[in-house]
Amino acid sequence: MQVVYEDNHIIIVNKESGEIVQGDKTGDRPLSEIVKDYIKEKYQKPGAVFLGVVHRLDRPVSGLVVFARTSKALTRLNKMFAEKDNIKKTYWAIVEREKGIVKSEKFATATPADLQNSGYLLENWLVRNEQQNKSYAYDHEVPRSKKAQLRYRVLTQGDNYDLVEVELLTGRHHQIRCQLSAIGRPIKGDLKYGARRSNPDGSISLQSHRIEFVHPVSKETICIEAPIPNDSLWEKLAEGAKLTS
Repeated sequence: MQVVYEDNHIIIVNKESGEIVQGDKTGDRPLSEIVKDYIKEKYQKPGAVFLGVVHRLDRPVSGLVVFARTSKALTRLNKMFAEKDNIKKTYWAIVEREKGIVKSEKFATATPADLQNSGYLLENWLVRNEQQNKSYAYDHEVPRSKKAQLRYRVLTQGDNYDLVEVELLTGRHHQIRCQLSAIGRPIKGDLKYGARRSNPDGSISLQSHRIEFVHPVSKETICIEAPIPNDSLWEKLAEGAKLTS
């Protein structure tokens, strides 16, 4: 476990792919319990340790997860995350390159200014299939669908894969995975959403890369970036992004 920020009210951890944030039917030990043990040992706290789960990441996804250390912080953070107020979450993903023209025209829109600043706006209607644990994207509203929006821009291009930056504007089930797949850009390793092959460790190449928000108590702006995964392709593409920024 890697702690990247902590104070009296919040703690931010860099989650590894394969870890679960909160307990589920698998019975595997969740990250929340590991963080509790860390706090208990570091601060020699007697009895039970309070830790609030503010948001979650899919198991194969890596990156930043925010936990609340006090009930006051939890209540305020829950409201901020639910209302998308004073908080910005940015993801990085390694996506497959389409041969020829990318199918972005089907769902994506962008002005020249958008492409320079925020990139493409993707707008879909997503339907979640509970039995399959999978979402499906449509370009129009259908029964049981929910509107999903995100912005993405290409940071750097490789021979077979591109590194893209994604800003979530809504929070839907498997939203980034589903919407990128819908434009012919499945995330590397994400077999469920059309990737050509799996990653050796079972991960998908999606990272919660940066989080910026107003501290729920001090009101200071907190901006944290996750370290790049220890992987040669991640490192190569990230280095390319730095050179072109």
